[in-house]
Amino acid sequence: MVLANKLGITNPADLAREEERISKKRALELFETGMLDKLEAGKFSALQSIHKYLFEEIYDFAGELRTVNLSKGSFRFAPLMYLEVSLENIDKMPQSTFDEIVEKYVEMNIAHPFREGNGRSTRIWLDLIFKAELQKVVDWSKVDKEDYLLAMERSPVRDIEIKHVLKEALTDEIVSREMYMKGIDHSYYYEGYTTFKTEEL
Repeated sequence: MVLANKLGITNPADLAREEERISKKRALELFETGMLDKLEAGKFSALQSIHKYLFEEIYDFAGELRTVNLSKGSFRFAPLMYLEVSLENIDKMPQSTFDEIVEKYVEMNIAHPFREGNGRSTRIWLDLIFKAELQKVVDWSKVDKEDYLLAMERSPVRDIEIKHVLKEALTDEIVSREMYMKGIDHSYYYEGYTTFKTEEL
């Protein structure tokens, strides 16, 4: 299945290539223009702005809440009927310590507010919180793909693994363009596995 897109692309491989090219360019603009630093770290409104900027040239739903229920494997993300309440609760979660920030990240992953592009935008959002609260960011090149995916899969019931994976990769290179782009590049490396089931309402 190919998502309806503004580019008129009907081949999934072509869409994936264009999506990567455009959203990487837009992600770099977010960093270089200083737009990221103007967002309120840890708020859903910040994630919404990130998602919209990354994907607005590609999808009509950029920055908009999904209108389908999503699942991956046997895991169901937050049902639509509870999605807005979930996001309001996430906004209120504390974020002053490393553990609190990762717990907030895990909850946002469970919410999965957008139809596509959640992982890529939420990892930028996570680094924004780390930067604002701890003066750290994640060096995503030090995060093993399999360790990360398994830890995220288990995180709704056991978050100690994802905390360990991310803590080991923290760096204080918060103004480094190279460090930021490592995260963007690795986002596509992590995203390659994703297969979602959707349930239209």
